[in-house]
Amino acid sequence: MAGVALTAEQRIDAPPGAVFALFGGSTGAGWLFDASCERVAVGAAVTMQAPLGGEPVAVLGRISAVRPPDPARPGRIELRLDQPWRGRLRVLFEADGGGTRVRIVADLDDTGLAWLMRRRGLPVSERHHAGEHLLGLLTSKSGPGSVFAASTENLAAMAVDEVNADGGIRGRPLRLVVGDDGTDPATGAAEARRLVRAGCRTLLAATTSATFVHTATELRRSGVLLVQTLMNEGGLGGELCMQLGERPADQLRTAAGPLMAAASGRRWFLAGNDYVWPQVVHAIARPVLAEHRASIVGEAFAPLGTRDFSPLIERITASGADVVLSSFVGADLVAFERQCHAMGVRERCRTLTLALDEPTRERIGDAASAGMWGVSGYFEQLDGAANAAFLRRYRELYGRFAPPVSSIAESAYEAVHLYAGAARRAGEDEPRTIARELRSCRAEFARGPVAVTGPETVRQELFVAEAVAGGFAVGPSG
Repeated sequence: MAGVALTAEQRIDAPPGAVFALFGGSTGAGWLFDASCERVAVGAAVTMQAPLGGEPVAVLGRISAVRPPDPARPGRIELRLDQPWRGRLRVLFEADGGGTRVRIVADLDDTGLAWLMRRRGLPVSERHHAGEHLLGLLTSKSGPGSVFAASTENLAAMAVDEVNADGGIRGRPLRLVVGDDGTDPATGAAEARRLVRAGCRTLLAATTSATFVHTATELRRSGVLLVQTLMNEGGLGGELCMQLGERPADQLRTAAGPLMAAASGRRWFLAGNDYVWPQVVHAIARPVLAEHRASIVGEAFAPLGTRDFSPLIERITASGADVVLSSFVGADLVAFERQCHAMGVRERCRTLTLALDEPTRERIGDAASAGMWGVSGYFEQLDGAANAAFLRRYRELYGRFAPPVSSIAESAYEAVHLYAGAARRAGEDEPRTIARELRSCRAEFARGPVAVTGPETVRQELFVAEAVAGGFAVGPSG
């Protein structure tokens, strides 16, 4: 397939300079493609709805060039896209009578075109990879989860390059085959089946637990090894199903004390998305917080895709909570926390978010994320030569406009290396044999030592970090 360019436009009854100044204000769906960013400047993260091919597509990227409009030439904002494909998108501001014609032009390479065709339900031929060892990656290139998955595919691909530079899998190159769950369980299961048909006998899942649970059920009798890479609630481990990543109980026990000390209070309100992982987080929080002599003053769930959280935030304010345990994820977490900041919640209490990572914090923004805390096994700001070298390789490969690294994305990098080591030791491609090796392995990564001791048992250090301007202030490991 050859690359193509897709265009869309919108006319606004205001002069180009005024329209340009409003870009990123997110004043409502449909207004200037519902673009949202903290500032119009090179390096700023942008989320927008691009009506490409007749249907809105949520795209995530970073501003790589800015030219305000003037009488001699149109204005221009250029984005380097991260999701749902890597490429370039241009926003042009052209005078049109007494108003402005805002036009977007998105460049699609073969990968982006294949993604768009699958989204439209069109057939896409699968490449055959004779002589290669295939490894599937199921991630969220679109939907609310695309925020937390922004750098996942990059880091998985970086790990594959490193494995191949070290001889591949018993002399065969490792090849990554990627599927997009759209942050939807049914779509995820369908994409998993597509990866299996393409020849993948092991799938790494960097998705919500809702997708993972549905996919695990669908693949139960397939003979395929399914590995959940990121933080999760556990409980599904077995012969051909493994769950790596952080566990909520460990995260909560590590962070509860520091959060109550920072908030000078012990009253907690639990709020999150209405699916399996947040529900388990809240259930685990009750005994863990009781161990710390804390009280729970309220609880609420909201469906994935919610955008107006004001009734829930009013409940939080009325509860008198000192700490909010937020189990929202991705774009929902961004929307919820920005609204919390706007409605004054941060002036009254602190927020602990188990899924708070660098890409999500960045899109929440420096001002709105102040007073938020995260807890995980990796943050970009970790000290040490190993992390510095890891980040240097990432930037050299993907450039300064690549999305920041997070624990969620770094865990996919680790999973590729852990899998490759297990496949080499197994001496064969049989998933059950590889799984046995994977259930007892240890390696050193940017986050430090990681030891897998069972189908859902991982030992690693955890770090509590406070959101600050530009990133996180990371405390000692817990």
